[in-house]
Amino acid sequence: MTLLLPDRYVWDFWFAPRDHSAAEPWHAFFLQAPRDLPDPNMRHGMATVGHAVSPDLVHWQLLPDALTPGAPGTWDDQAIWTGSIVERAGLYYFFYTGLSRGESGHVQRIGIATSPDLVHWTRHPGNPLLEADPRWYEKLGSDCWHEEACRDPFVFYAPHDDLYYMFYCARANSGPCGRRGVVGCARSRNLLDWEPLPPVAEPALFRHLEVPQVVALAGRYYLLFCTAPVVEAQPERAAGVPSWTGTHYLVADRPAGPYTLAAGEPLLADAAGTYYAGKLIECTPGEYVFMAWRQWDERGRFLGGLSNPAPVKVLDDGRLQIDAGRLWPRRIAGVNDCRIE
Repeated sequence: MTLLLPDRYVWDFWFAPRDHSAAEPWHAFFLQAPRDLPDPNMRHGMATVGHAVSPDLVHWQLLPDALTPGAPGTWDDQAIWTGSIVERAGLYYFFYTGLSRGESGHVQRIGIATSPDLVHWTRHPGNPLLEADPRWYEKLGSDCWHEEACRDPFVFYAPHDDLYYMFYCARANSGPCGRRGVVGCARSRNLLDWEPLPPVAEPALFRHLEVPQVVALAGRYYLLFCTAPVVEAQPERAAGVPSWTGTHYLVADRPAGPYTLAAGEPLLADAAGTYYAGKLIECTPGEYVFMAWRQWDERGRFLGGLSNPAPVKVLDDGRLQIDAGRLWPRRIAGVNDCRIE
């Protein structure tokens, strides 16, 4: 019942916009790589984007792959990493991360492909659209990190500003090496021309804040991210910070921040990092479920599959709470058209 493929690992994922008033399927896009790799970590260097549809976020039908690496010598000829999709005037805009063989995959940039039907995609001739701006973000060669982070774009339309904001995983250009992780930001009116902005929050306890997602809930903006905090194994040890890996979130009163780290425990995390890169999915207007991809099975082996949906609550104090017991099939009580019974 989960999106668990016999021949491919599945990890980071995102959904296309969906008309809640129509009987449209869910279109899920996800990173994938062959299961027969000698080491699951090798998947990052050869990732492509798969595509599947579902009527209920539980039962899936595979479609042709959405995006594979570009032609030799291009900016994205090694691997395609995490992205997001928005729709404007009947055209879908797919923002994605690209890596090149010429740079041994050490520099990440963001580009775009478009489609009228979510199946046939055309790369934009002006790619890439965005890379790390040295005014605020760390570049390759800083002697602080082995790669230049500018990945996992999530694009969010703010109607009050009449602007699109792009949030992405980046690293600040100053501070302790192990704690430079930030969520970068850029803005645009037309989805093609992007103005870089400073990070939406100050660096804290993280090397990276991966796979960001912004959702408006209960009058505030929640910015989900996945990571592991810097704890006792690191020289910059933060006293009292528990060890966990998973999904947490920041909150703000405006779409572009400033954001602050939510108090208390992360949204879904544990010492092993069983689930990662969680997302909120709007089933009907104002009603959300949570999904994540599963890293490890019960024996500690790498799994690589997409979970089932679990309900989300906004507590009186603004914290988010999910029923994690619903994420994997043997614990599912019942799912009907994205409504969990």
